Amino acid sequence: MSMMPSNTLPIQQVEDNSLGHFLYGLMSAFPLFFVPVLLSLWFNLIQKNINPDSVLGSHLRWQRMSIIGLCPFFIAGYWLSPLWLSLPMYILGVSWFSYRIFKGWISLNDGLAV
Repeated sequence: MSMMPSNTLPIQQVEDNSLGHFLYGLMSAFPLFFVPVLLSLWFNLIQKNINPDSVLGSHLRWQRMSIIGLCPFFIAGYWLSPLWLSLPMYILGVSWFSYRIFKGWISLNDGLAV
């Protein structure tokens, strides 16, 4: 017979999300010639022991898709030769990327999957 009160909840496992916070921090430093973003992508890709169905796993996938999704904006901006065409592509890409960093980091801080 257990002496445990009936109003207690089972203990939940707490996931260490410090890697996700570190990678969002690197991604947010993108104005430094995108070197931190590439470093973040490399760290992200070498993570093999993270469960893809976990909160951290969803954020690692979100980060990869954010970095990969930024590439078409920059490629289009590079190939559009007049500055008045290429500059909006760069601004749109950076705005979209910043939104993804902000949304992902806030969700990770709240413990929510993206």
